Amino acid sequence: MDDKGSVGKISVSSDSVSTLNSEDFVLVSRLGDETPSSTNNGSDDEKTGLKIVGNGSEQQLQRELEDVLMDPSVADTGLRSDKRMDSLYGGDRGPPSTTASPVAPGSDPLSAQPPKLEMVLPVQTAQESELNERSYRADESSSDGSPGSPIPDEDSVVFSQLTYLGCASVNAPRSELEALRMMSILRGQCQLPLEVTLSVPGVSEGTVRLLDPNASTEIANYPIYKILFCVRGHDGTPESDCFAFTESHYNAEIFRIHVFRCQIQEAVSRILYSFATAFRRSAKKTILSSQQPAPLTPDTDLFTFTVSLEIREDDGKGTFSAVAKDKDKQSFKLRAGMDKKIVIYVQQTSNKELAIERCFGLLLSPGKNVKNSDMHLLDLESMGKSSDGKSYIITGSWNPNTPQFQPVNEETPKDKFMYMTTAVDLVITEVEEPVRFLLETRVRVCSPNDRLFWPFSKRNYIETFYLKLRQMERKERKSPASDTLYEVVSLESETEREKWKTTASPGIMPTGTGTTVPSPPEDDEEEDNDEPLLSGSGDVSKECAEKILETWGDLLTKWHMNLSVRPRQLPALVRSGIPEALRGEVWQLLAGCHNNDHQVEEYRTLITKESPQDSAITRDINRTFPAHDYFKDTGGDGQDSLYKICKAYSVYDEEIGYCQGQSFLAAVLLLHMPEEQAFSVLVKIMFDYGLRDLFKQNFEDLHCKFFQLERLMQEYIPDLYNHFLNVGLEAHMYASQWFLTLFTAKFPLYMVFHIIDLLLCEGISVIFNVALALLKTSKDDLIQTDFEGALKFFRVPVPKRYRSEENAKKLMELACSIKISQKKLKKFEKEYHTLREQQEQQEAPIERYERENRRLQEANMRLEQENDDLAHELVSSKIALRKDLDNAEEKADALNKELLLTKQKLVDSEDEKRRLEEESAQLKEMCRRELDKSESEIKKNGSIIGEYKQICTQLSERLEKQQTANRWELEKIRSKVEGCEKCSSLFNKEGRVRAAVTSASAGGTEETDEEKEDLKSQLREMELELAQTKLQLVEAECKIQDLEHHLGLALNEVQAAKKTWFNRTLSSIKTVTGTQGKETT
Repeated sequence: MDDKGSVGKISVSSDSVSTLNSEDFVLVSRLGDETPSSTNNGSDDEKTGLKIVGNGSEQQLQRELEDVLMDPSVADTGLRSDKRMDSLYGGDRGPPSTTASPVAPGSDPLSAQPPKLEMVLPVQTAQESELNERSYRADESSSDGSPGSPIPDEDSVVFSQLTYLGCASVNAPRSELEALRMMSILRGQCQLPLEVTLSVPGVSEGTVRLLDPNASTEIANYPIYKILFCVRGHDGTPESDCFAFTESHYNAEIFRIHVFRCQIQEAVSRILYSFATAFRRSAKKTILSSQQPAPLTPDTDLFTFTVSLEIREDDGKGTFSAVAKDKDKQSFKLRAGMDKKIVIYVQQTSNKELAIERCFGLLLSPGKNVKNSDMHLLDLESMGKSSDGKSYIITGSWNPNTPQFQPVNEETPKDKFMYMTTAVDLVITEVEEPVRFLLETRVRVCSPNDRLFWPFSKRNYIETFYLKLRQMERKERKSPASDTLYEVVSLESETEREKWKTTASPGIMPTGTGTTVPSPPEDDEEEDNDEPLLSGSGDVSKECAEKILETWGDLLTKWHMNLSVRPRQLPALVRSGIPEALRGEVWQLLAGCHNNDHQVEEYRTLITKESPQDSAITRDINRTFPAHDYFKDTGGDGQDSLYKICKAYSVYDEEIGYCQGQSFLAAVLLLHMPEEQAFSVLVKIMFDYGLRDLFKQNFEDLHCKFFQLERLMQEYIPDLYNHFLNVGLEAHMYASQWFLTLFTAKFPLYMVFHIIDLLLCEGISVIFNVALALLKTSKDDLIQTDFEGALKFFRVPVPKRYRSEENAKKLMELACSIKISQKKLKKFEKEYHTLREQQEQQEAPIERYERENRRLQEANMRLEQENDDLAHELVSSKIALRKDLDNAEEKADALNKELLLTKQKLVDSEDEKRRLEEESAQLKEMCRRELDKSESEIKKNGSIIGEYKQICTQLSERLEKQQTANRWELEKIRSKVEGCEKCSSLFNKEGRVRAAVTSASAGGTEETDEEKEDLKSQLREMELELAQTKLQLVEAECKIQDLEHHLGLALNEVQAAKKTWFNRTLSSIKTVTGTQGKETT
């Protein structure tokens, strides 16, 4: 159940055509699907239907309807259509709505320019009417009277939890943009979504069906041959949970798009993959219903099921890969914190087949022997039959970070494991109650960064269950009309039976279990037969001992410090085999591709070019590694990357191009590194390691290799060499693939990877070591064969012999132990060329001349072709250069005009600049004068303020002195008054005159009064003088404030003048200067 299917690869066109723009009522012709419009000629088979768009008034609609409904056949069809609509909508049906709500999938809507949706009055041909009459008679005669029709029994995958959003007509049925636009419109305007179940067939002759999820009856159907295009919403958009398909409607002149929304977003990819499978597969021959045999009756009451459990983990690349399962300990190896998926495969292996209707629960729990209440429900992603129809597959998502799954998300100690229980609840049509299959497995949890648990092998946990049923009497059933025939008596697994055998005595063994079916073995070895081993076979584990990894880690650390020099211990380590987890990195270092950025960029350019050998590449891609999961899917990611590499090399190496066998080597490299790096290593092997020389000069170098191999056989294995001479077996008959594909075409991957290790480390001469080792180990068998037997032995038994790692390791150890010096190979090469020269000399002169003539003619034809190509290229180059020269001259003229305009603008700008500079100088002078004047005013005002302050200070001092003198005079007078008896009686202690005085006293004090009057007059004068002084002081302060105010205004004016006029002038100068500079550049 891989979700790699891409709908984009199925569509054959991406045309974009404008849709209909009509907004009126339009009469359209509805014809039969198989009747062309040109052959009707107004016959009764051609009827008229009314295409109703959601606009116009009800009166217009009524007038248009009257003419159509007057036809009796139309009215009869309309009545049957009413029945169909009653069945679809539960009998409570009102008039058809013309709003933008979704149209029922069973109706026949035709939409114009979105967002207007429309429907068509159901007007059918005579053939359609006859078929419908038969179907409605059958419906009326049925006892239950259930609406719709039952689901046909065909190979299909059923998807639930879907919502039908509606349909509309399109004019570009294969345009992805048009489909996405309609999907967005229908999703946004859907007001009455319809819950449906979708059934997608597994063959191209099948039919896509929309089913009522409640009654499981058919609402509408669309044959696969009428479906043109499928598309899903882009990720990150509101339509990411939607998908749609387009179909040809009626006479294939009208195309409709049907839009669905999936409640489980991840299931959209699975649905599209099912469509892709239906498009690709050819249907098996179906048996007509009249010829179908009667329903089978069960042989016994025991039904056997094989249930397989597969756990997939997020590999960080957007996909989920199957986790490894330890062969010895039978435990899954999980990584902590990674999202996972559970995939259950259920297959019935004995007795009458029971139909699995659906799965209503996939549960998981840590531990063993857990209670039902401790099981936790997983989110179901998909369910349905497999493509071959043999298994029922259930997929659910598992988030290990949730608290209930914490025990299976923590790292387990080394050499320990824990148990995990998985359960799946299935509804079987003929069984009264759901059946639960319970799987208890061992798991080990490791670090998420652990790279040792990513093997290529994907082993499932398989358990056999024995379901014992009892046939129910009709009176025992809940409903006599129901399909329930059986009730569950017991359900036990093969593991439970084994426990009974080991723990219980024979007397208490369970009885009535029937015939047992042994569990299928988990051995991956294929049976020995005459079929050759498929390329890409064999599992290669990434597990490796810690000491070996540490040794390689230290070596790589030292190597990265100086990449130009290989470490000394490298050859010895490579002979033992590079750890699988490190092969990608080490191969690139051995090939010298550690710094190949230019090659990566060149590769991205090459894949955009056309290859003259495209057909040969496409033909070979499907035959490369068909046994490997990464390359077995047609149009999958593996084949796509492999096609790109082969195509890029064929364009890169024009002399050799693409040759058969290159795809196998490229596939080996792709399994260990991205396609850009794989292309770089492939180029290095072809050029630097001399592999491309084998394809040159009519394979002359390859024949030299065959001669060298035979001479090595004569030296190392003389008896086998003599046997081959006797039976007439030559090296080119069995060793061609060994040299051209480097053993990658037929041998298991473990052996192939080890050979590439040695090749990149020691060179292409390693092929001789491996070939001699193969011949040595197979010598005893080969000597007993004849010519045909030897060829068959090389083709079938030899590759299969090394499927086990132990045999492959022994072979590679033997190959590494064989010492073949380069001097010896050079010697044999010289002998080969000498023999070739002697053969040429021994040839008759006429034959030699004819051969030489043919060679010269071929060379001449090749040179003429090259000359024609060069001449054509020269003419094309001249035309292109002339065109480029004309364009350059036109550009030069335009640039000269622009240059003259720019010079004129520059002169004007310089004049403007000089004028502005003069104005700036005048402004500066004026500002300087104003500043000097302001400063002189400030100084003058400052001196006036100082003088006023000095005057005030002097007046204050004078006033204080006068007050002091007055106080002293008062004290003196007071002392004299107190000293005089007469005067003292006139004044009280406070110095005031007493009220009661005698006339005598008054006469005696006249002189004193005069003196007092004098003092008072002096005092008044001093107070008056003091008031005048204060007044002068206040006036001085007022003047000072007035001067300060004037000074502030002057300063503000100066600053304002600086900020406004002067700044504006300077900014305009800068702007003009900057603009001139840009125009000049």
